[in-house]
Amino acid sequence: MTTEADLSAVRARQYEEFGGINWGSAFFGWLVTVGMAAILVGLLSAAGAAFGLADVDDAEAIGIAGGILLILVLGAAYYCGGYVSGRMSRFDGGRQGIAVWALGLTVTVVLALAGALFGAEYNVFEQLNLPRIPIDEGSLTAGAAIALVAVVIVTLVAAMGGGKAGERFHHKVERVGL
Repeated sequence: MTTEADLSAVRARQYEEFGGINWGSAFFGWLVTVGMAAILVGLLSAAGAAFGLADVDDAEAIGIAGGILLILVLGAAYYCGGYVSGRMSRFDGGRQGIAVWALGLTVTVVLALAGALFGAEYNVFEQLNLPRIPIDEGSLTAGAAIALVAVVIVTLVAAMGGGKAGERFHHKVERVGL
């Protein structure tokens, strides 16, 4: 008969062998995050167009609502990515979520640096001569800073929560199997 001590020893041995951050799982979790974000942002944009939000004159209200919805979409996407990573790796779901988030942050920073270094040479938007946003740059900067902090916190918490939820599946299987 298997005792609780035996089960604990088996689980500790499994964790020692397979625990920690699995970067392969984190990569696939990040891919799910990017895919879900693209799908959800596309749906959100289509819904905005369907409700005629492009014709509304109150740019500030649309900007605030759009920012909040974008933060929620990114949170949902990172939750899904964390879930996939946590489900794939079996152990350390929270850490797997952090790994997905860190990978996403790293890619974002690298792309931002590439845009800053090569942006003037390859700036397609400057050549299009598009109309300017009717908001002064000072308020845009303060709002962007607040949104950035909210995105960083919400996506980190969502990715960790998704990772924990993905890891939970394995615990259910173990309870039934053992």
